[in-house]
Amino acid sequence: MLNRTAIILRYREPFVRWINEADPVVEEPNIDVEPDECTVYLIHEIENREDLDAWLAQHYQVLFDEELSGWYTDESLWPTDRSLALFHEWIQVEYHTTVVDVVDGPLADDDL
Repeated sequence: MLNRTAIILRYREPFVRWINEADPVVEEPNIDVEPDECTVYLIHEIENREDLDAWLAQHYQVLFDEELSGWYTDESLWPTDRSLALFHEWIQVEYHTTVVDVVDGPLADDDL
């Protein structure tokens, strides 16, 4: 087991709508995000929900910006109000406190 907590982010409908509407090139974009598609972030080990919620409240902006820049690096296309409330409206968050690495070999890090 890893001494990490996994935070899984899944896009809600408003995020997918933004992906389609913000595209400056395509007139009729139709990007469809599969429900199984998600991003997993590993953070330091946190054992209870209250501490996880507190961690997210302090760090959501980094996660939100990372998700937005994964689609469009031009920040002028991003929503101007990137509040915690909007983050929760656009992104479903799951926490997993048990993370097991079953692969033999080193982890690779792309340095977010």
